[in-house]
Amino acid sequence: MSCPPAELKKKSDELLFKWWTYLKSPDFEPFVEFSVCLSSFSDFLQNQGLSGLHQLAHQLEQQALTLFDEADQHQMSVDTLNDLCSQIESLGARVTRFIDSNTRPMTQRREAHATETACVLNPTHRIWFISNSASSWQALMSQLAYFGIQAEIHPWQGVPSDAEEPRILLLDTQDMALATACEHIQSLRTRFSASKLLVSSQQVDFNSFKVMLRAGCDFCLAVDTPQSAILARIMELCGNEEEAPYRVLVVEDSLTASKSIQRTLKQSGIESFAVANPADVLNGLRQFEPDLILMDMYMPDCTGVEATRVIRQHAEFLSTPVVYLSGDGDMALQVDALRLGGDHFLTKPFNPVFLNAVVKSKIERYRALRRSMQNDGLTGLFNHRTIKEKLNATLDEAATSGKQFTVAMIDIDEFKNINDRFGHPNGDQVIRSLAWLLKQRLRKTDLVGRYGGEEFLVVLPGSDSNQAFDILDRIRVDFSRIRYPFRAHWFESTFSAGVSHFPGTSNAEALIKEADEMLYDAKLGGRNRVLTVR
Repeated sequence: MSCPPAELKKKSDELLFKWWTYLKSPDFEPFVEFSVCLSSFSDFLQNQGLSGLHQLAHQLEQQALTLFDEADQHQMSVDTLNDLCSQIESLGARVTRFIDSNTRPMTQRREAHATETACVLNPTHRIWFISNSASSWQALMSQLAYFGIQAEIHPWQGVPSDAEEPRILLLDTQDMALATACEHIQSLRTRFSASKLLVSSQQVDFNSFKVMLRAGCDFCLAVDTPQSAILARIMELCGNEEEAPYRVLVVEDSLTASKSIQRTLKQSGIESFAVANPADVLNGLRQFEPDLILMDMYMPDCTGVEATRVIRQHAEFLSTPVVYLSGDGDMALQVDALRLGGDHFLTKPFNPVFLNAVVKSKIERYRALRRSMQNDGLTGLFNHRTIKEKLNATLDEAATSGKQFTVAMIDIDEFKNINDRFGHPNGDQVIRSLAWLLKQRLRKTDLVGRYGGEEFLVVLPGSDSNQAFDILDRIRVDFSRIRYPFRAHWFESTFSAGVSHFPGTSNAEALIKEADEMLYDAKLGGRNRVLTVR
């Protein structure tokens, strides 16, 4: 993922400022501020895919959290303080070096030391294979090229010493002892701040994976992992989808407590909206559309449990997580709250780092559940039901705004023959390849779903038939060039597509039917072509 250098520098500087503020006044409250900032910085690095920097920040965060004491007991030894100072300065220096080495052309890097913050950190789609057996990875490297991923292979003794960081390093340690492999992992982890480290190893037992992960790698792969599965993992890591900020509805009658909670959430990049009256919670849910509710347990004329029971009467909010906040440690009340639809219980006064961690973990699971309900398991695209819902929503918006859009039905040609000749796993790979290509080539505003089997439904807002044809035909040509390895040979695949247009056709079912008819004509006309309604 691309990372704005200005934002990375800003967050790093903010962390250093919080630490120096604590050093000037080594009390509990400044330490809390520093810890919250550190936790937020660690999450930022992880979300930006800066794996090496994240591991350093995470280790520092874990050490800081072990020093969380009560306000009247907070103290830190001189040795601990010096150790934290050293780690924080080291992290800051590593961030500065990373920005400096990734924001200027290679020819300028030896000539200047000023950090340029007007561009975007690179790379986005580059991978190095570090292996003494180049032939083992040639097929995979060929596949990556079809999806715009630049792959290079280097022997272990020939890893470039002066080059921009790749997005991914795949380390082939199959002929190495575990200790040697871990030494290499540690060395590369120290050098590469952003790259994801994937390790292919003969060692597949629990302890081997544990020590390799501990050494600094991000993913361990067994030597017999199918290259299609490795390709899928690489495509996932090279994905450029940016997730929307987390959103929390705060239900709290105390203005002071509400502002404190919102401030804590904001420090971790979480958007929030507060309501003081429980009677307003349903309007808040519909207008703000939060991922989670933070619910005060005791409010005038209404408990948090009662408010949650009302919320759960509405089907659209049945799965929205509810985390309770209360100064009461009554176990019976907590059990009752959880039984009646709550998801977690935090006792006031809460640790702000722990609050953010609970909120984020609950939202991650909620969004994962939502994705599993909306997305197709094989391709990650919208499933049949969801893409039809998205089409209906696009139609409603276009009918109101007067904007045009197109709908395309795509079908992989002779797919049954592919399954019969090359096997269902290879058939699945063809489906995934088309899904990856569509996600890469279509705009963020376009909608694409797996309609069923080898069929895909695409919605192109703002496009007319000619524009849709141009877009889809370029994708068709590129898809036909992909070669899939099978034993000692290769095979190819093609697709056909039909396109309909709004406002030419006035309802969703008619648009799908018309696109399907155009698809049928494309098949009859010889396949491997796109036909549009004229």
